[in-house]
Amino acid sequence: MLDDLKVLVEIESPSLDVEAVTTSANAVGAMIERHLGGDVRLVDSPVGPHVHWSGGGEPKVLLLGHHDTVFPIGTLAERPFRVEDGIATGPGVFDMLGGIVQALHGLAALDDLSGVEILLSADEEVGSLHSRDLIEARAAACGNVLVLEPSADGGALKTGRKGCGTFDVVISGRAAHAGLEPEKGVNALVEAAHQVLAIATFARPEVGTTVTPTVASAGTADNVVPAQARIRVDVRVESADEKERVEAAMAALRPVDPASTIEVNGSISRPPMPESASATLFPLASRAVPGIAGYAVGGGSDGNFTAAIGVPTLDGLGAVGGGAHADSEHLVVATMPARAALVANVVAQLTHPSSTPGV
Repeated sequence: MLDDLKVLVEIESPSLDVEAVTTSANAVGAMIERHLGGDVRLVDSPVGPHVHWSGGGEPKVLLLGHHDTVFPIGTLAERPFRVEDGIATGPGVFDMLGGIVQALHGLAALDDLSGVEILLSADEEVGSLHSRDLIEARAAACGNVLVLEPSADGGALKTGRKGCGTFDVVISGRAAHAGLEPEKGVNALVEAAHQVLAIATFARPEVGTTVTPTVASAGTADNVVPAQARIRVDVRVESADEKERVEAAMAALRPVDPASTIEVNGSISRPPMPESASATLFPLASRAVPGIAGYAVGGGSDGNFTAAIGVPTLDGLGAVGGGAHADSEHLVVATMPARAALVANVVAQLTHPSSTPGV
């Protein structure tokens, strides 16, 4: 597993870098064929190939993940793949190359892979715009989804996820000399300050809704009244009702200064994954590993899409570690065999209910 993990980590695959993602897809496809046999299908897209494999027969379970990562080319030179004191490090090792490797080794231990499909998208880290239709189609065909995203703290599974999205608020005013005639300007930065305060009130933490202005920019020079400002807003919700409420509130933003204008773009693009989505699958994981924990988390994944169309979905079956998207990203090596066996066990229960390999 560590040899395979090293191969994938050392092929940098930042989202939207089509050449790099294509190299990654070819390597992942070859690895799947080597471990599981059969033929991999590379599904072309504007952002690079998605990787799809089927074990044949009537589809019963989809193993879902992604092979793109968040780190730019060159990160590997700064943080090369290493294994020291039982910890593996390197860009993408935890999110989510380790989960891919574990799943392949787990599945390779099963005698019969009929009914099993694998889909690894090329654009999960940037919203899955070009893979969502394919993900939903294969999830609906298979009827069960196991998501190979990293585990929650301590190896816990993810039984629910918040819906999430980003809004872009653009405020237009009018430039003027800040010292000679500021009254002739319309200050987009001042208007943005009003809007930030208004947007922050849309949060309802008591029901799990967070609305967080995260990035702001305005102005061109220190002696010019800013003619434009931009605010980015991160939103997380637990229910469809809250999704609709926040989207409506963002769309209804109006300027305090009528001489300025506001344009709002964006949406809550990943619908919530309610904990009910994992109700039939989490017991299978508990049967495989008695006492394994599971809880809802704030981040989104492609499992949000499959749960939203009514397909049973269990997330967080990937690597155990931490530091996703950060320089501290790491994977706990000792946990890899058990996580591989967990995936194999749950898959076997879904495809061949009479077979329950040990963990």
